[in-house]
Amino acid sequence: MSQIILVLIVVNALVSYKGFNDTVFFDRYKFQVQKILGGDKLRMISSGFLHADWMHLGFNMYALYLFGKVGVANFGTVYFLLIYFGSLLAGSMYSLYQHKEDLYYSAIGASGAVSGVIFSAIMLYPEMRLMMLPIPIPLPGYVFGIGYLLYSIYGMKKQVGNVGHSAHLGGAVGGYLLTLVLRPSVLANNPLMIGAIGVIIVGLFLFGDKLKLNK
Repeated sequence: MSQIILVLIVVNALVSYKGFNDTVFFDRYKFQVQKILGGDKLRMISSGFLHADWMHLGFNMYALYLFGKVGVANFGTVYFLLIYFGSLLAGSMYSLYQHKEDLYYSAIGASGAVSGVIFSAIMLYPEMRLMMLPIPIPLPGYVFGIGYLLYSIYGMKKQVGNVGHSAHLGGAVGGYLLTLVLRPSVLANNPLMIGAIGVIIVGLFLFGDKLKLNK
């Protein structure tokens, strides 16, 4: 395991454990729209190190372990951290945009950062095989990536489950854009996949208001 991935997992575990046992700490650093709009911007990053329980933490850290090593191997530590934190921030920013009128909306978890790391890995190796539950069939990475985007858009609109779909979506977009900037050759290597994802993202920004939750 890369040292930087191990460090991220340990920091996530320590901060989450503190949050499990200290509600004041948890409330102080979670994502909450009213507090962020009031100037407490640190929450947009700190919330990415808090989790609801051990299962929530475990799923995110396992995905980080699986896909993070691809990013570190291809980009090195500094650029990998740029993708990780850039995706985390992108997820928080998109969540803030989607929920800015819901002042009491709150969220936690590294899902935005991990989504960006996953998307970056898919762009580098689009033929990798991944499974999207509940479909028990390994899918090519590019099919998984497009399906992930579409499901996140659907889930955000329909409020499917107690899941921060907007953070997932924003993080994935962050990972996509940062990978294009840091490794533009992925566009030449996989123009159809990169183009298809790009079309979805452009549509998301053009028609994103349609996805806002109805009051």
